[in-house]
Amino acid sequence: MGKPDWITAARELPRGLRYYDLIAGLFVAVLLISNVAATKLVGFGAFAFDGGTFLFPLSYIFGDILTEVYGFARARRVIWLGFFANALAALTFALVGMMPAADVWPHQEAFIAILGFVPRIVLASLIAYLCGEFVNSILLAKLKIVTAGRKLWTRTISSTLVGQAVDTGLFVMIAFWGVVPAADLWLMMVFNYVFKCSVEILMTPLTYAAVGYLKRHEQVDIFDYGTSFNPFRASGATNP
Repeated sequence: MGKPDWITAARELPRGLRYYDLIAGLFVAVLLISNVAATKLVGFGAFAFDGGTFLFPLSYIFGDILTEVYGFARARRVIWLGFFANALAALTFALVGMMPAADVWPHQEAFIAILGFVPRIVLASLIAYLCGEFVNSILLAKLKIVTAGRKLWTRTISSTLVGQAVDTGLFVMIAFWGVVPAADLWLMMVFNYVFKCSVEILMTPLTYAAVGYLKRHEQVDIFDYGTSFNPFRASGATNP
């Protein structure tokens, strides 16, 4: 009896894509988990920040790895995947929240308070994520060409500083402008930005190790010569 076709197909999977789906899955998982955790505001002395702040910086690290190893064209697909997964999660929570609760489940108000659909927050989250991630990925890909692939740390840190500024600024302004006092708003924005960028900088050795491992084992290292950096265009260079 011959072997199933899928066994042969799996063995013939291009080396450059063997870890791609794993990194993509981790990226989306981190994004969704951090967004749920963000429903709680955490106090740290005089500072207030959402619970997702602890985990969300990892999405930028995974985004850096995807762009650096696989190129912007493939990173773009994962960014959009994360966007639609986030939108689906928000829609699901909204629909479930509108459904009548079972008589034996007395936690409807708690569910709405934590996971309820708040249009302004959802809109802020989706816009900030999309803009921040694309700015980060595009800048990283272009800097790779400019630096000829040298000094990875300058690219990852520079792209994160800009991307996180866009992400944090948009989210805080869209979600809380006119609701939170201006002084507290700016304090929240600065603290979140500094914390997220600090995580990226501290994780630089881990980023180096992951990128080095993937490039060696995948035998792929994309330079985005000729790639369209239009976020809405599905084509692009994927040259090894």
